[in-house]
Amino acid sequence: MNYFVNFLVALVVSALVIYIVGRLNLGLTVSGFGAAIITALVISIVGTIIWWLLGLIGLSLGGGLIGAIIYIIIAAIVIRISDRFVPGMQTQGFTGAVVAAIAIGVVGWIVTWLLGLFGIVV
Repeated sequence: MNYFVNFLVALVVSALVIYIVGRLNLGLTVSGFGAAIITALVISIVGTIIWWLLGLIGLSLGGGLIGAIIYIIIAAIVIRISDRFVPGMQTQGFTGAVVAAIAIGVVGWIVTWLLGLFGIVV
């Protein structure tokens, strides 16, 4: 039961981050919070499949600057793929997806940090 609650909290936080980034016009737009929740679900599913496939072929990404750049590129690809499946979501090309991936990462870190200050771990 605890895993389900953690999943729901993480989904709502991810949707909130996507909604905020969508409102800031940083390469990603979502029509509303419902579309943001669907976007968060699709991005997590597509991202999980891509990371699984990369692991299956033996690619492991390390840390550092090169690892961070690869993570951002993969996140942008996931956002572009998700764009095809979510009706209320649009990206502004691959550059918009890269900017959105960076913004989602930064805003997500800030939201997670703020929730951690209140003892909420996502």
